[in-house]
Amino acid sequence: MTDRQRADRRSQAWFGAQGRSGMLYRSWMRNQGFGHEVFDGRPVIGIATSASELAPCNAHLTRVAEAVKRGVWQAGGLPLQFPTMATGETLMRPTAMLYRNLMAMEVEELIRANPLDGVVLLSGCDKTTPAMLMGAASVDLPAVMVTGGPMLNGKFRGQDVGSGTHVWKFEEDLKTGRMSEEECFFAEGCMARSNGHCMTMGTASTMACMAEALGMQLPGSAAWPAVDSRRMETAQAAGQRIVAMVEEELRPSRILTREAFENAVRVNAAIGGSTNAVIHLTAIAGRVGVELGLRDFDELVRAVPTLVNLMPSGKYLMEDFCYAGGLPAVMAELLDGGLLHGGPVTVTGRTVAENAESAERYDTDVITPLDAPFQPAGTGIAVLSGNLCPDGAVIKQSAASPQLLTHRGPARVFDSPEAYHEVADDPDLDIDENTVIVIRNAGPKGYPGMPEVSNVPLPTKLLKAGVTDMVRICDGRMSGTGYGTVVLHVAPEAAVGGPLALVRDGDPIVLDVPGRTLRLDVDDAELARRRQEWTPPAEQYSSGYTWLYTQHVEQADRGADFTFLRGSRGHAVPRDSH
Repeated sequence: MTDRQRADRRSQAWFGAQGRSGMLYRSWMRNQGFGHEVFDGRPVIGIATSASELAPCNAHLTRVAEAVKRGVWQAGGLPLQFPTMATGETLMRPTAMLYRNLMAMEVEELIRANPLDGVVLLSGCDKTTPAMLMGAASVDLPAVMVTGGPMLNGKFRGQDVGSGTHVWKFEEDLKTGRMSEEECFFAEGCMARSNGHCMTMGTASTMACMAEALGMQLPGSAAWPAVDSRRMETAQAAGQRIVAMVEEELRPSRILTREAFENAVRVNAAIGGSTNAVIHLTAIAGRVGVELGLRDFDELVRAVPTLVNLMPSGKYLMEDFCYAGGLPAVMAELLDGGLLHGGPVTVTGRTVAENAESAERYDTDVITPLDAPFQPAGTGIAVLSGNLCPDGAVIKQSAASPQLLTHRGPARVFDSPEAYHEVADDPDLDIDENTVIVIRNAGPKGYPGMPEVSNVPLPTKLLKAGVTDMVRICDGRMSGTGYGTVVLHVAPEAAVGGPLALVRDGDPIVLDVPGRTLRLDVDDAELARRRQEWTPPAEQYSSGYTWLYTQHVEQADRGADFTFLRGSRGHAVPRDSH
């Protein structure tokens, strides 16, 4: 490395400055015990950590950061850790999704405002991963993702239980008398028995896999359990690698290409990933100027079978997936079948195909082969259109009941999820197994924040009668750990005047997933009359962040990002006020 290269390094605008400015920057850093030699032009690496005890999935990331620091020091860089907010779905109200864009904005501005040449992104819960990728993409400094890893498999009465997925199952057992309150209370502690995020193929695991599929995370690192020593090895390797990425000027804009996103969409289908990946991948693509439309999530996956047998669609958990070969084994199988692009570069500096050359599969029941898949091609996420969702809606076929994928039934409409929950236990509720439950005003603007409320539990009287699934339609989202025949992300949402706002009790709704349509069987003249009568809901907020959110959030089909955050704003050094 030449002196000229060191002088041109971004961090040297701070630490290499002459006179009073340089003295101020260096002297304050030295109050932490750094010697003068660390300001010699070596790469300064930010370690962005979303560690927080208010986000249980991320609570252990401080220890992960220590491993990253070791790697950075070993490679000759200067590691500087800094905190970001944590958007944990487990505790935040009304929903962590309301704050994903705020976290993305914070990450972007922290990276740009500080003397950093590259950054390692430490995430865990399902919103922190896309938020960090969105922020880093908009700055476009070299960046590598390190997710915190899944929890160990849950264990209850000799059986594996999955976080999130078994919450729904245990709730149904409790309502139908198959489980007591005491048993349910004990089972709670059996689901989450170590540090880490959900060990089902929920949104946290899905987005960790998406980061790896996009090429932004080291191969194999999405699946190592949070408490496995190899999680720390992975973090240390990421610390080493980011220093080299700075030297190579390997930025997100070189990695996050259209082909990389196509790979991620297909990988999501193969792993039985969360529908929330649609929202997050679309938003990340918008930050790098890649056109990724809702239809891509349907057209790109029609030939892709589900290869991974994990809850909520299957029976295994992330720990099993890891030991079976993890995501590299899945990607190698898809490459062999001609279903992935092998050429995109990744954070390793190598291509997708080169990374997968040594991948092995160790359990064909957990990761099935292409010629004998867990579920056949065409069973992934389906994108629907029709007069009830002019801008689209999605359904996860692998988590739905096959007999309900084609269905016609009368609507029972609720203007909020809370309105449904108030009557769900009523033994006289006017709903049967053919009813289509409609939950509206749960979209990005309407709730606000588009919460995970779409897979509402079935009415208690139907659960007791042995009904296990019903068609549910909502402009909100569903937890990636959830299951059922649930149509999600209906766009435009009801709160902005989407057709969902016009549905009335008893209206026939026709769902045809094979035909990719969702239709309200009411004539156009009647719908036009109803629209004339419709009035938008009153604005709930007049100030603060939530007001900003409701004024600028895009619809679900656009990724629910802010209109003013799309695109990259680069990493130019800010003005020096000293």
